[in-house]
Amino acid sequence: MNTNKRTEISTLGEFGLIEHLTKELTPGNKETLLGVGDDAAILCYGSNEEVLLSTDLLMEGINFDLTYFPLSHLGYKAAMTSFSDIYAMNGTPKQLTVSIAVSKKFCIEDLEDFYQGLKLACNRHNVDIVGGDTSASVTGLAISITVVGTAPKGTTVKRSGAKETDLICVSGNLGAAYMGLQLLEREKIAADGKDIQPDFSGKEYILERQLKPEARKDIIDKLREEGIKPTAMIDVSDGLSSELMHICKQSKAGCRIYEERIPIDYQTAIMAEELNLNVITCALNGGDDHELLFTVPIADHEKVAAMKDVRIIGHIVNESMGLALITRDGVEMELRAQGWVANDK
Repeated sequence: MNTNKRTEISTLGEFGLIEHLTKELTPGNKETLLGVGDDAAILCYGSNEEVLLSTDLLMEGINFDLTYFPLSHLGYKAAMTSFSDIYAMNGTPKQLTVSIAVSKKFCIEDLEDFYQGLKLACNRHNVDIVGGDTSASVTGLAISITVVGTAPKGTTVKRSGAKETDLICVSGNLGAAYMGLQLLEREKIAADGKDIQPDFSGKEYILERQLKPEARKDIIDKLREEGIKPTAMIDVSDGLSSELMHICKQSKAGCRIYEERIPIDYQTAIMAEELNLNVITCALNGGDDHELLFTVPIADHEKVAAMKDVRIIGHIVNESMGLALITRDGVEMELRAQGWVANDK
């Protein structure tokens, strides 16, 4: 621990920390086509395919709460979040390794439940579990997933390719996973130390979006069928605002998105109203949706507009115009990112 000069991690936040630690990393091997800075690294070993590599770390108490998160669902979600990173590069996940650190509170049956969910996700996406590691832990459960995928040469999509007039599109709907989390947290507090059964009737969808998300392979398949190659793409894991900022920063571009076009499910809206939250704020910053945010040339407008479960929400503009949300009243509001911030404790 550095005691002479101490800068708190919270002063940088998640994205600032990553940039600070990796800004001087320069790949030295010719096989490394793309390193830090996207949903996955791109490697090439002379074949007709490029290799995609991505890692995710999930920590008990930070990324999940076992009070209400079944271990089988956790295994499923851990795999799906990693698959989503590969799909965001326009690739196909093929292999997975999983490393876990467990404390004494867990038994063999608990870990069997975790692997049951992990294997179910892998079977649904034709991914092989090929290795990993285990360790003891004094602080709970830690999960590290590394996924390997492939894509034919020249077909990978990065965050850096968006151009002026490109359309901004998003799959599915936004804010549901965050609303599911808020519901679970509310019921956890209400039932603390009491013999109370939570009532989740009518809210099954937002719970599923938090506890059992689905990586959008179907959207990637449909884009390929329609002959559409996005100019930029990213997985929506940290919120729409944050992901748009990533694309615009790396593409050296600005954007305009429209409040009325942001897709929001009915259950999400009802839950936000119950909790007295602004549903658009939740959709912009909630995270954990694992939908795909991508840009396409305006020439593909008719094709993408006809795609099921895809919504055009805005367009790319010149970098000098900045990033903004156009409200229903026609007011421009600057987009701000809200990602993970380290706990001050």
